[in-house]
Amino acid sequence: MHMKRLISAFALLSLLCGCGAKDAGVSFVQDPAGRKIDVMVDGSLFTSLIYPEDVAKPILWPVMSASGKEITRGYPRAPRAFESTDHPHQIGIWFNFGDVNGLDFWNNSFAIPAEKKDSYGSILFDKVLSAKGNTLVTRSNWVDNSGNVLMTEETTFTFGGSKDERTVVRSAKLTAVQTVKFTENKEGMLGLRVDRSFEKPTDKPQLYTDANGIVTEVKSVNNEGVNGSYVNSLGDKGDDVWSKRAEWTMLNGTKEGDDISILIIDSKKNPNYPGWSHARGYGLFALNSMGGRAFEPGLPEAVTYDLKPGQSVTFCYKIIIKNGGFLTPEEASAYAREFNGKAGK
Repeated sequence: MHMKRLISAFALLSLLCGCGAKDAGVSFVQDPAGRKIDVMVDGSLFTSLIYPEDVAKPILWPVMSASGKEITRGYPRAPRAFESTDHPHQIGIWFNFGDVNGLDFWNNSFAIPAEKKDSYGSILFDKVLSAKGNTLVTRSNWVDNSGNVLMTEETTFTFGGSKDERTVVRSAKLTAVQTVKFTENKEGMLGLRVDRSFEKPTDKPQLYTDANGIVTEVKSVNNEGVNGSYVNSLGDKGDDVWSKRAEWTMLNGTKEGDDISILIIDSKKNPNYPGWSHARGYGLFALNSMGGRAFEPGLPEAVTYDLKPGQSVTFCYKIIIKNGGFLTPEEASAYAREFNGKAGK
């Protein structure tokens, strides 16, 4: 029994330290004309930071596992068979929020009629500040529909990889240009829309209402190969992870014979740590640091955050994509400890 515990401990240490597997080389291919930056790991595409004019924020899309499986939904940029066409604003990996000075940055997309655009905000890519080693730093502007800047965002992406793993740490430093207020809202903040394989199988249409009261019906489609399942650090599973405050939440699914775990870890330095899980069976996988009573109506006070001009706040999250076998909850917790500086404690 003692020997088994030693072997298990060694396996976990090897997982964290990457023993026997050299970290893959990360490189960037900038394409200003194409409005994108490809992120390569050992010469293979991991993801692209794209900022097309018809998308209301910069996004990482597509996102690939180390085995070359695309884990993000194709719609609306490159639709695939049997994909849902709901929530066209949910593309790739993104960061924004549903209520900043009353503006909805989360739900903005080509689907919003022109006469309603004044209620929505956009995040406009500005420039690359640095692209060195495995770290990409960019600047963007959070603007209203008239182009007035509410905040600037300095985004630091740190990418990594090995033979069966891809990682990205996304840190957003938001600096107020004018006085801004974040008011609790379920639509936020780090979002990921996954491939159909990672959705929860269902044979019934489902209705979802956004913060503006707009109802979207997600219809049932072909369930072949659909097998996604959530679990979090509290031990909640399936739909029960929604609205829960957890150090990490994980989505497991098998795509084309490959068992893949997608793990989102919250930073203990974020406001309101740990954040609320906004994870849905239809394919939305999000972590919201400013959800508050939108998830927990019984909270005694509203969750808000105010910034005066020149003041800043930072939100940081880590995503791990592991293929070739699902991560165990113990392994997920070890990754979370490592990310938050608690390894060995």
